[in-house]
Amino acid sequence: MTAVVETPDTGTRSVAWRGGFGRLWGAAVLSSFGDALRKAALPLLAASLTDDPLLIASVTACGYLPWVVFGLLGGAVADRVDQRRAMWMVDVVRGVLVAAFAVAVALGHATIGLLIALALLLTTLQTLFDNAATALLPALVARDALGSANARLLTGQQFAGGLLAAPAVPFLMTAGPGLPYAADAATYLVAAALVASLRVPVPERPPRPAGATLRSDIARGLRALWQDRVLRGLCVATALGNVGIGALIATLVVLVTHWLDAGSGGYAAAMTAYAAGSLLGGALAGRLARRFGRVRSVFVAGTAQIAALVAMGTVRDLTALVVSMTLFGAMGMVWNVSSHTLMQQRPPAAMLGRVSSAFRTLAVAGAPLGAVLGGAVAALWGPNTPMLLAAALFALSVVALAPVLKSTGSVPESTDSGQTTRGAR
Repeated sequence: MTAVVETPDTGTRSVAWRGGFGRLWGAAVLSSFGDALRKAALPLLAASLTDDPLLIASVTACGYLPWVVFGLLGGAVADRVDQRRAMWMVDVVRGVLVAAFAVAVALGHATIGLLIALALLLTTLQTLFDNAATALLPALVARDALGSANARLLTGQQFAGGLLAAPAVPFLMTAGPGLPYAADAATYLVAAALVASLRVPVPERPPRPAGATLRSDIARGLRALWQDRVLRGLCVATALGNVGIGALIATLVVLVTHWLDAGSGGYAAAMTAYAAGSLLGGALAGRLARRFGRVRSVFVAGTAQIAALVAMGTVRDLTALVVSMTLFGAMGMVWNVSSHTLMQQRPPAAMLGRVSSAFRTLAVAGAPLGAVLGGAVAALWGPNTPMLLAAALFALSVVALAPVLKSTGSVPESTDSGQTTRGAR
């Protein structure tokens, strides 16, 4: 287990860089850099292949759809296998797939159908990888340092993936249209080597009930999520918000290039602002959690994101978009750090993969719907209207948190001290 150190000014504990966490952090950050290159380049590539906003949005939608189909299965498998081995093997396969795609793009064989197929395959593999990673982190980090570890992981991923990668995409695409994807393939393979080097004991799991199947394991994970009032409410709120995020992500390139007429440079500026805001949010997440509790931090973050989305959809100015994306990114990081930490602290260790997969599957299920809705709304009423749709959905997600806020009262739902308020079941 990675050592933890005491933070003098707050008394909470912070994860140390040495040991297994450092390698896991390095693998996650490096892989995020490559992923960001690919994800930023794909909408631009799609926009160069078609002018139809609905087709462009379909590429994003298919990047979420496998969570709906395979997410629960990925969590059940993650609780049965060696999570470290599953992660590095998945990264190797993803590296090979993206390398083949890079060759296709370089040779001029890219089509919308190929983009959709790549999105489907990569996200299908991600369902196993992400659930295994969620379950692996508590094996590397002390329970009372999970909040700090999640903040460092997510902040590092945003720094590499947004602040460093997004501005590089236009230059890489100018040098060669396949270069962003070739770089992504390389990061997958290096990340696989880092994860494979981890020395993590295979977790001891209680004996499986006689006749236990993947289906019954999935059902137990769903029940555990539903019976936890905090996680249930947070899951509903996240699902509603993700419908809005799906609309935002799928049509942001259309907003920037068509409504603002800011071109690929404006798109890179918006993505960089989001990443910079995420770094700020990573620094704020722990302070807000200590002050308000993690669920209240999510409520504050969601409320601020509503204001940012309204500004995006009503102010036709690139500077206003950059400021709004900065705020949206900061509050999104606060939301993510708190939800990740709660998801790792509240369930039994042997069910982390299944509970996290149930949470993610239900939460992410709205994103492909949001992407399609965003594309349709943009086509019917203009490229700025998906942002207003997203604002309305975030308003609903904030409302969905109200019952959880009442049930938790003034007691922090979870802190980094290792104590978790379970509440009524």
